[in-house]
Amino acid sequence: MSKLLSIDPAVFQRLKSLPKNERAECLLALCELPDSFGRPHVHSGLGIRKLCDKIFECRDNVSLRFIFQDRPAELFVCFLGNHDEVKTLLHSGKYR
Repeated sequence: MSKLLSIDPAVFQRLKSLPKNERAECLLALCELPDSFGRPHVHSGLGIRKLCDKIFECRDNVSLRFIFQDRPAELFVCFLGNHDEVKTLLHSGKYR
């Protein structure tokens, strides 16, 4: 059974600013995420990787990554950025 997907409004804002083709790739990845999470053979194409306790990364393409939290009833997508932005976010200690 897949979990619900919740998305932070800041992620929607970032999605709106992307070129149409990148936005489409991101939206397709988000559509696949709830059914793929927790099924390693299925989610290998999304590049889901555990970053720390209950925090995961999902790559939609080579340049952009979603950060999401595995919550009891949902997957909460809290950030969208490139590799350097994700690295900065994780070093900020926000998700410890």
